[in-house]
Amino acid sequence: MEVKKIKDKKIWEDFLLKCKEKTFLQSWNWGEFQEKMENKIWRLGIYDNGELVSLILVSKIFAKRGTFILIQHGPNINEQGTKNREQILATLLDKLKKIAKKEKVSFIRMVSLWKRNEENEEIFKNLGFRPAPMHASAYEATLKLDLSPSEEELLKNMRKTTRYLIRQALKDAGLEILKSDRIEDVELYNKLNQEVAGYQQFVPFSLQFVKNEFNVLAKDNQALLFFGKYQEKIIASALVVFWSNIGFYHQAALSPKYHKIPIAYLLQWEAIKEAKKRGCILYDFWGYVNPKENAEHPWAGPTLFKMGFGGKPYEYVKTQDFPLSKKYWLTFIFEKLRKIKRGL
Repeated sequence: MEVKKIKDKKIWEDFLLKCKEKTFLQSWNWGEFQEKMENKIWRLGIYDNGELVSLILVSKIFAKRGTFILIQHGPNINEQGTKNREQILATLLDKLKKIAKKEKVSFIRMVSLWKRNEENEEIFKNLGFRPAPMHASAYEATLKLDLSPSEEELLKNMRKTTRYLIRQALKDAGLEILKSDRIEDVELYNKLNQEVAGYQQFVPFSLQFVKNEFNVLAKDNQALLFFGKYQEKIIASALVVFWSNIGFYHQAALSPKYHKIPIAYLLQWEAIKEAKKRGCILYDFWGYVNPKENAEHPWAGPTLFKMGFGGKPYEYVKTQDFPLSKKYWLTFIFEKLRKIKRGL
C-alpha cells in the first residue's frame, strides 16, 4: 500500500459517493472550509496495488490546549478495502506521524466512522492509539433516517406525539418556515444561537466559523438555512447540509422563551422534506446519546426530540488519540477536567 496526495475534486467526491459510512466532514469542500479557517490540510489517498481504497482529509489545528493533527469522520474506506482496514490504518498512521513530526504537533486525534465493537477498538489499540478525553467536535454516534418511504409513510413511522405536533403546527397560521441560501442571513442564525448559548451556558461556534462554513458549502448548493417564524418573530433556526445523497441536521437553535411552541418539529419536518426533494437517501440527525443509559447527558433531551422522527442509531469507535510528545498529557488533563465540568 502507498499514500498519495489527491488534487482532483472529482476523484475525491466520486470515491465518497460510493462509501456507505461518510459525512461532509471528509468532503472536498470541508477541506476548503478548513483552509478558510487558516488550518493547513492534506488530502490523502491510500492505494492498494494501484487501486484507490481509502481517502482521508487531515487538518492541522491550533488550539489553546495544544497543536494537533485532526481527522474527523475518517478514514473513508470503500467495500474493497474494508477487509484490510487494519493495514490501511497502519499505512496511514505512518504517513501521519511523518506529517506530525514535520509540523511539530503533540498528538494525532481521529474520530472514525468504524462501527463500535471490540474488533475495531482492538485495531486502534494495537497501533498505539488511546481513547481521547473528549470527542473531536464531531459526533461518535448518530441517528439516521431512511428517506426512501413516501412522506405519508415517514409521518406514519414517527412517534405519535411528534406526528401530532407537526400537524398542529401546520394548522397554526402564526407559524411559518422560511428557507435561505443568502450569506447575510447567517447573522440571523448567529443572533439566535448566541441567545441559546447564553441561556444553556455553552460556547457556540463563532460567527466567522458559521459564515465560512455556509459560504463554502452554499456555493455548491450544499447548505440551506431554515428559519421558524412565530407571530413575525424568528424563534428557531437550523443550518442543514446536503451532500453525497445525505441531508445533515448540522446546527440548530430554538429561543428558550418559546419551547412550548411546536415550531422545532415543523422546521425539522421541512428539512427532512427538502432532503427528500433533493434526492437524498438518508437524513442524519447529527449526534445521538442513548437517553436511557445517559439520562443526565446534555444531549439526552435533543436526542429524544430527534428520535421522535424515527431513524436508527449508529455508534462508532470513540475518538482516539495518538500521543507524540509529553505536551499531550497537558492537553489530556485540561480536556478531562473540562469534560467533567460540562457533565459529558
